[in-house]
Amino acid sequence: QVQLIESGGRLVQAGGSLRLSCAASGRTFSSYAMGWFRQAPGKEREFVAAINTNSSSTYYAESVKGRFTISRENAKNTVYLQMNSLKPEDTGVYYCYANRRETYWGQGTQVTVSS
Repeated sequence: QVQLIESGGRLVQAGGSLRLSCAASGRTFSSYAMGWFRQAPGKEREFVAAINTNSSSTYYAESVKGRFTISRENAKNTVYLQMNSLKPEDTGVYYCYANRRETYWGQGTQVTVSS
């Protein structure tokens, strides 16, 4: 079982930056692929970014490529999402996940980008 706690979401103006963090419990964090999804009001949850266990591979949705960067620190059991050049359409609840044989989700953190 993995427990995930996201933090860092807040209200920010368009063009601004935020860094989200996701802290994981347990001693097997480094064996999990990690990533982020987001859900805007009235829309389905969508993929944002993912990173493999040793950070050698990262994946991004087309809508965030070049603006968002996912990273992880296995020694701290934490995955990050650096978000730059934020747009109003980036508004939503951002969820962290951990995946190995099962997928675990955090409770989400709200990001609001004002125009």
